[in-house]
Amino acid sequence: MPPCEYWFESHDGLRLFGRVYPGPTPAAPVVLCLHGLMRNSRDFEDLAPHLSSRYRVIVPDVRGRGFSARDPKPENYQVPVYIKDLEPLFNGLGVERAAIVGTSMGGLIAMVLAALQPARVARIVLNDVGPEIDPVGLERIRGYAGKGPAVQTWAGAVAQMQSMFASAWPGIDPGRWEALARRSYRASTAGVVEADADPRIGDVIRSAPPTATDLWPLWRSLAKVPVLALRGALSDVLSVTTLERMQREKPDLQAVTIPGRGHAPLLDEAESLAAIDAFLAAGGPTAAP
Repeated sequence: MPPCEYWFESHDGLRLFGRVYPGPTPAAPVVLCLHGLMRNSRDFEDLAPHLSSRYRVIVPDVRGRGFSARDPKPENYQVPVYIKDLEPLFNGLGVERAAIVGTSMGGLIAMVLAALQPARVARIVLNDVGPEIDPVGLERIRGYAGKGPAVQTWAGAVAQMQSMFASAWPGIDPGRWEALARRSYRASTAGVVEADADPRIGDVIRSAPPTATDLWPLWRSLAKVPVLALRGALSDVLSVTTLERMQREKPDLQAVTIPGRGHAPLLDEAESLAAIDAFLAAGGPTAAP
């Protein structure tokens, strides 16, 4: 069944957008999918339909991305604000508890939400992110977020995508690159192809202190939350050293490395799908009521 559009209002009056895949029944367990920093809900165009035969899948555009409104106050592009935005989404859709699949920033949102509101979060899939960000990847993200030159055309969008992500997604054929570009860019009403995220998000990241916040105390607070960590084998964001420490500090952590992927796996890989399917199924019918 195709997704339904769902519009809702944020706590501070922004019009926000999401997609809802109804699932097999209204009582199906809920999976919430949260995208990365400069991304949007279309990143889950493969995973969400795959999951929707068993789960009710909710995929929002975080404020400033996709069809959600751009914030007139860019200082609001922060995880605590994004968590506040989830409250009207949950309440409007009648969701009390959900499993969360979070890519990069989406994974950070999931971890903070689980720490602040443990009753909301049944389990978490972290897609190439953890409590420590590799400085190499952090600098790369600071360097490109919101700074790409205007592309104007779909051919330009494809070329820009390849220039930014060829090392993260090697071996992708040309047709796949075009599909990925159409997830990342959108034609304006004037027909001009533009990145589908507020470029000021990058300014907020660059204005933050160069040293990332210590999130290891947050990680330790998730001792009772089932977590699956996916790591791209080529990742420059989630290092092998960090993943090993995550496993030491949380012995029940499930970890799977996705070959041939950097930051972040696309979640259409056979290894990703198998790991997510098994992990969500292990929660049983009451994992995300």
